Amino acid sequence: MNLYRSVRAVTGASGNGPIDWAAVAEAAKSATEPGSIELSAEERTGYATDVRDARARVREASGVSFDVPDTVEIQNRHHWIDANITTFKRVMEPIEEHGQTVLPGVSRVVNTGTMSFMLALLGNNVLGQYDPLLLADGKGDDHALYFVHPNIKRIAGKLDVDFDRFRRWIAFHEVTHAAEFGAAPWLSGHLESRMESGIEALAHGQVDREAFRELDAVMTSVEGYAELLMDEAFDDEYEDLRRKIEARRKGMNPSRNSSGGCSDSA
Repeated sequence: MNLYRSVRAVTGASGNGPIDWAAVAEAAKSATEPGSIELSAEERTGYATDVRDARARVREASGVSFDVPDTVEIQNRHHWIDANITTFKRVMEPIEEHGQTVLPGVSRVVNTGTMSFMLALLGNNVLGQYDPLLLADGKGDDHALYFVHPNIKRIAGKLDVDFDRFRRWIAFHEVTHAAEFGAAPWLSGHLESRMESGIEALAHGQVDREAFRELDAVMTSVEGYAELLMDEAFDDEYEDLRRKIEARRKGMNPSRNSSGGCSDSA
């Protein structure tokens, strides 16, 4: 971790847009140890088995047909930051195209620093993420599933829980989100529409409160329904895991991010 390099990247933010995304990537990753993704054969098999079993159990519990993404990645923290910078850059494009500021240089540094800090914080804590890849044009795959292995390892140790059981719980939760979006094809389109409306308004100096209220309501419902499905689908009692995770989350930022992704963090 190199905090000096992180600060230097932010203060040196340049370009014509309100955010220097290259500086965001450098600053966020300089402030975050990547962590190891050297997996044993048993761990690699475990991830694959968990996702496969979760798909079968969630299908059975929900009674709906869906599939998991073709893109299932075991990531380190830097991989996760890169993936989410791509998403945020895509979502923020209207602001970059139309946003005007009185002091663009100062604003760029502030915006770059804020985004870097947020991604570094989340990158150190996100365990898994289902990414519906909202607003991605011309994409070959329409969603993705990420597991941030070093965070899962670290948090399992801190919570004093069995790693295999904890990893399986994370897999079930994220596959449940895949089921929700797969069973409701309109959901991605609705989120994209509300997101575009809200971001476009911000680009013109306005706030579309209704659009953001709808986004929050939908994402809250998505998380709530995922918990209900988990109660039916997971093949073990997990109240202890939920209780320990919630205790660690107190005082932290929500893991649900503005790009529309669904993630677990601790």
